Amino acid sequence: MDEITLKALAKINLGLDVTGKRADGYHEVRMVMQTIHLYDRLYIRKTREPGIKIRTNLPFLPVNESNLVYRAADLLMKEFEIREGVSVELSKRIPVAAGMAGGSTDGAATLYGMNQMFELGLNRRELMERGLKLGADVPYCLMRGTALAEGIGEVLTPLSPMIKCPVLIAKPPVSVSTKLVYSGLKLDRDTVHPNIDELLKDIRFRNMKGICRHMGNVLESVTVPLYPVIAEIKERMRAKGARAALMSGSGPTVFGLFEDEGTARRALEDMRISGLAKQIYLTSIYNNRRR
Repeated sequence: MDEITLKALAKINLGLDVTGKRADGYHEVRMVMQTIHLYDRLYIRKTREPGIKIRTNLPFLPVNESNLVYRAADLLMKEFEIREGVSVELSKRIPVAAGMAGGSTDGAATLYGMNQMFELGLNRRELMERGLKLGADVPYCLMRGTALAEGIGEVLTPLSPMIKCPVLIAKPPVSVSTKLVYSGLKLDRDTVHPNIDELLKDIRFRNMKGICRHMGNVLESVTVPLYPVIAEIKERMRAKGARAALMSGSGPTVFGLFEDEGTARRALEDMRISGLAKQIYLTSIYNNRRR
């Protein structure tokens, strides 16, 4: 195999709680991760010339060691002493710096693609172990589907598939620093935590009403005051028929879950008219863990 084309799928957080801060500065989390059908596309091919070359449709994205695609390819090339080079064309659709694991899923897809092209023989668990060296979300992006993430996000438990439904994505014209959000989070007796245990039960019993009631993101307490447009988008989605609307990750992207395609499409048009969001997509829940 000399080339491969891959879809790198985005994620949303149906639930995100932070339970404490470790001595090394990392935060302990409990998150319900969910893959959706919004994706970046990667075309990877072997080259005779050694090295890693990346081209992307976004001129502001780095194409060097700062890009997880580069780091993922470099990790495997060094470990397995690959002498050939690779060329990667990265077409981005997932919003950047938006709480949707856009960089992590690109890195995960690169690991998967390199393993296939160079016949490295790594299974998914072995790829996930290497992915953790790139970032806490990379192992999940290799696993995909519906999962509980604990620890710093690397301890993953597959869950029953989430109910399929339309998902409206809206990213306002701001970018959020994950580090800034976590550093601003206050964990005390007044902190309102989402009920992750109840959310897990709702998913297991396919209780959509309960899922929407128990969805929550503790990081909204930091990000929303900094960017009130997030609250405006959530309110607008709910007013237009979303059964629930929530910020994903550290933000600023908001997603809404809808009961039917027609209502979701009307909400999409309303969001476009509102001018609140720079990037808007209508997609759906992805619950097939196979590529």
